[in-house]
Amino acid sequence: MANLKNPVLMAQIGAPHGIKGEVRVKSFTSDPMALADYGPLFSHDGRKFEISSLRPAKTVLVVRFKGLNWRDEVEKLNRLELFVEREKLPDDSDEDAFYIADLVGMDALNEQGEKLGTVIDVPNFGAGDMLEIKPAKVEGKAAQSYYLPFTRAVAPSIDFANKTLTVIPPVEISGRPENNEKDKS
Repeated sequence: MANLKNPVLMAQIGAPHGIKGEVRVKSFTSDPMALADYGPLFSHDGRKFEISSLRPAKTVLVVRFKGLNWRDEVEKLNRLELFVEREKLPDDSDEDAFYIADLVGMDALNEQGEKLGTVIDVPNFGAGDMLEIKPAKVEGKAAQSYYLPFTRAVAPSIDFANKTLTVIPPVEISGRPENNEKDKS
C-alpha cells in the first residue's frame, strides 16, 4: 500500500447513488456513522478520499467524497476498499476488544501448543466472521487454506503479545444415519 505502513480496512465503496457523485459505502466500523471521524481514507494505490457528507441508507451509508461530483466519476470506484493507518484507531483498554486486522499473521495453535498454521484473513460471508488459516507445509507440500468459525468455542484464547491464538476445530459431522442404512423393506 502506497502511503500506509499498517493499514486497517475501514470500508468498501459500492455502486453509485444518484447522479451527483454519491456512492453506497459498506462501513466496517462498529458505528458506521463514525467512518468520517477517522480522517482521510486511502485506497491500495494511495489515492486519498475525504468524506464531505454521509447518511445512513438501510444496510449501507450514502457518501459524498470531496472532489467527486458526478456519477461517471464514482462509477469506476465500485468495490474499492478504503483503509486508514492503524495508529489512527483508538486503543481500547478492554482485553476482549481488538481489531480484526490484529489477527492476521497470528499463528494458530492447537490446545497442545502445536502450530496448525497462520491466520491469513478474517472474512465475513454473511453468517459471522471466519478465520482463514493457511496450514504449515506438510512434507514439502503446500496445503490449501481452510476456514473455521471465529467463535469463543473455536478460538477460546488469543495471545496478542506472542501473536498466537488457540483454536479447537469443531468435530466433523459424518453423513446422516438414514444415508448409511440399507433399505430394509
